[in-house]
Amino acid sequence: MRNELFTICTVALVSSACGGELPADEGTGAGEALSTREQAAYSGVNGTYCLESPYNCKLQESGGNRVPTNDPADDNWGLVTGVPIRDGNGTVVGTNTRTSAAFNYGQTRTFAGELHAFAVSTSNSSAGWLPMSAILGRTSFEQKVGHVSALGAGLSKMACYAVRNWHDTNLEVKKVVYDSTSSNERAGDYLPLVRANGRRSANLAFNVPGFGLGGPAVDHWPAGTKFQRLDVPTDNGAPSIDIPLWVQDSTGRYRQQSGTMKFIYGYVIAATGTKRNGWMAYDALEVSSGCP
Repeated sequence: MRNELFTICTVALVSSACGGELPADEGTGAGEALSTREQAAYSGVNGTYCLESPYNCKLQESGGNRVPTNDPADDNWGLVTGVPIRDGNGTVVGTNTRTSAAFNYGQTRTFAGELHAFAVSTSNSSAGWLPMSAILGRTSFEQKVGHVSALGAGLSKMACYAVRNWHDTNLEVKKVVYDSTSSNERAGDYLPLVRANGRRSANLAFNVPGFGLGGPAVDHWPAGTKFQRLDVPTDNGAPSIDIPLWVQDSTGRYRQQSGTMKFIYGYVIAATGTKRNGWMAYDALEVSSGCP
């Protein structure tokens, strides 16, 4: 049910997980004091474990965001090289040269008559779709990948946007998770960066980073792609979710707040005709027109 309560977590947008000790207000300037509140996870539209919005949910209630392998310590699947990497339109953006990759749970699409899965990182220096025939242990993979798609039926349309053909390099290096020690968890993970093929492209996320939900990408789109914003309900009443960004403090840890990042909900209709709903960083988009 919509209001069914799950485990109570302290959601301050300062930690990548619930249940840990809350950080002190270190390194924040005047007017940037961290606010915390108790928030219950609830069952929503896009999943059974949601925070801040019924559309901001985990890919799966239990388990991580990756398609698991038989090795709990390694979520990378072996790959055949030489196969095409595709973006959300099915356009070939490069050729795979990697011998392994991790895949996000529940993301499958058909391109060129063949089932594909969504790789977290590829030799195009981006996420992308790889043919399942290239995955070593394909039978096992197909049994574990599942299928999850974000929804949007009944939500009113708002403004039309397009993926920018530029990005703020100062914003790129900030972290979206408090005290992050990961090489990822950057604001740049959600911006239209230049990829190995020389073109810009950006991720569509299943949920917003900073809530301990992971912020996993579920599709990938080139600059110029139209994004139709939807009037998504949130606990704060706004049709968007803002998260704090973090830079290094005097000890080199990402505990000093430096601005915020806004995420909005909507959809892209791929060149294949497939509609893909999800969250995108406002800083990855610019106002446009002609959204389908």
